[in-house]
Amino acid sequence: MYAPRTSPPPMRSAFAPHIAPPRHGSRSDSGSGSRLPLFFRRMIKFPQMDFEVCCIQTKNTWSRDHPSFIVLLTSFLTLTSLALGLAYTPEFASIMRLMFSLVFLHFLLTSVMFALAGYIMCRNFLKVPGTGGLGRAGVVAGEGEMEFMYCLEIGVGAFFPVWVFLYVIQFLTMPVLTGDYWISIFLGNSLYLVAFSFYCVITFLGYNALPFLRHTEVMLFPVFVLVVLWVVGLFGINLTKHIVPILLPVMGKI
Repeated sequence: MYAPRTSPPPMRSAFAPHIAPPRHGSRSDSGSGSRLPLFFRRMIKFPQMDFEVCCIQTKNTWSRDHPSFIVLLTSFLTLTSLALGLAYTPEFASIMRLMFSLVFLHFLLTSVMFALAGYIMCRNFLKVPGTGGLGRAGVVAGEGEMEFMYCLEIGVGAFFPVWVFLYVIQFLTMPVLTGDYWISIFLGNSLYLVAFSFYCVITFLGYNALPFLRHTEVMLFPVFVLVVLWVVGLFGINLTKHIVPILLPVMGKI
């Protein structure tokens, strides 16, 4: 009789990579004071950035230390500013000013401002009170801490559709959108409606994923305002002609 041959159990690493456990609420391993230095250290260490998963929201992981998505969008905006500058002005200084405006003012500054507004609003008004009861997903009231870096990630992620619709599609269709026709008004204003509606919806989904927040649906209210303004604009207000010269002065008067 031969003893039955049994193969050793397969190694875990042969089937799936190691996945770190989710991080909930406040962490003892790294406080808010130590996250910012780590975040910016990794920003200047290109090989440490995980670009393959920078667009994936990990379940129950409130924030990441990797600035890969910020660097990716910064690269996109840099290329966009170069394309706009070469198309509308041959001056190197004008292209540099446009690049600074798109990256630092349109993208980074607005992302930080909206992140700060969301951080303050959630901590003071939307957080489940710590005086008993349960929040969503069975989280004890008051459990979980709001992180500014998570709010910043929401602002950065929500800017992506704005870049697609208002900095790429609008640029490519500018001759059509600036025409003296009603269809030009409709298409141009619809781009702004879709872009900013996506911004609001992505912002809502980001904060709604936190089980210790309540009434996050208030973040969808601007969509109603946008629809009203879109309807009003159809009566002769071409947003492309009015907004582009202000945001992108290098393009001149349209």
